[in-house]
Amino acid sequence: MSADTIILATGNAGKVRELQQLLQKSGLIVVPQSNHQVPEATEDGAGFIENALIKARNASAHTGLPAIADDSGIAVDALDGAPGIHSARYAGEHASDQENLRRLLKNMQDIKEPDRTARFICLMVHVRHADDPTPIICQGEWRGRLLTEPAGNNGFGYDPIFYLPERGCTSAQLDSDEKNALSHRGQALRCLVKQLRSAS
Repeated sequence: MSADTIILATGNAGKVRELQQLLQKSGLIVVPQSNHQVPEATEDGAGFIENALIKARNASAHTGLPAIADDSGIAVDALDGAPGIHSARYAGEHASDQENLRRLLKNMQDIKEPDRTARFICLMVHVRHADDPTPIICQGEWRGRLLTEPAGNNGFGYDPIFYLPERGCTSAQLDSDEKNALSHRGQALRCLVKQLRSAS
């Protein structure tokens, strides 16, 4: 295993694909935790930072390697920031992306413009080892509005209803390069890579 190998602490195939695309020019070798049979962590933190750290420390503890993890979600202003840290399980513990999206649309059905504002949030962390007392923590935020029905086939999660007024399309209608340049996850990861390089 290379000295530049980092475990990617997620089982979400969409996130693995996005993060590997974002990191392909960084010189880092990123391996998903599924390659090492790392069990899923219990995400019982009070916020995005805590959950990201739980996942990173879990992956590092099981592999002995540095780890990157993110905790992301969509915060809807009209719903007081929900679903937030519960975005991946908004419709239930093992809900699909489609089930979560349908529940959000249902809960937003009486919310009119201009009150359909929302933001994607990403907290990304890097730990050198499971007990790292000084993890790198970076945050990204992406603002948009929620449509009343999905549009677009790219991306995953809530991308098909996350509308970008300045682009005139949803996140799911962007190609991967455009999305990575704009997204909350892209912002957080660029910050993380910059800090990793300055620390090396």
